[in-house]
Amino acid sequence: MKLMIKLFAALALAPALALASGHDVRLDKAPIDLANQASLQRGARMFVNYCLNCHSASYMRYSRLQDLGLSENQIKENLLFTREKPGETMAVAMTKKDAKEWFGANPPDLSVIARSRGPDWLYTYLRSFYRDDTRPTGWNNVVFEKVGMPHVMATLQGEQIAHYRTEKEANGEEKRVFDRFELIKAGTVSLAEYDAMVGDLVNYLAWMGEPAKEKRMITGVFVLLFLGMFFIVAYYLKKEFWRDIH
Repeated sequence: MKLMIKLFAALALAPALALASGHDVRLDKAPIDLANQASLQRGARMFVNYCLNCHSASYMRYSRLQDLGLSENQIKENLLFTREKPGETMAVAMTKKDAKEWFGANPPDLSVIARSRGPDWLYTYLRSFYRDDTRPTGWNNVVFEKVGMPHVMATLQGEQIAHYRTEKEANGEEKRVFDRFELIKAGTVSLAEYDAMVGDLVNYLAWMGEPAKEKRMITGVFVLLFLGMFFIVAYYLKKEFWRDIH
């Protein structure tokens, strides 16, 4: 019994511990709309162009993108750069050995990254890179301090620096808190356009983590409606069977 109580307590405290272990950064709400096929198609293009060079999505096949309204020819012409057949998975040509040698670690598979990190975390993370000359790549991130990944979309967003301020906590200790970003070099698109592009990318990542979510939710509604109607039928049937007894 004590073991069960400890287990339930650990599960209840897990979200709070996760927040406490990170930085005090407010996560922006990701514009998730899994019914917006145009956004998902743009996000798929962003994923192939900017993420699939290093990160794989080994649980996703190119052919599954037909669920987004793309034809097989459109997939072949616009999204198939490293593979020959739409039925193949979204793998990268880079080997794990080369990845470890070049980056120090193997870049994680992104198939279910949105379910692991959460869309809001990803949306904020991809917009929070800043210049930091103390880092090997020259980049750091407010959400993921000392991140090893460089800013692969810097040409789009531009270059920014992060400003921090010092705040005193209740116990008198000083804490370094993120204040704001300052754009020092403009990118090829405006910041609003970049935010929209990241929103499309995160929307696609959320869809990729569970492509059948929309269908599953619709099916769930029909199942609940059926069970509700069946309950009414079963109730009156029970009353009819037991009428003479009661």
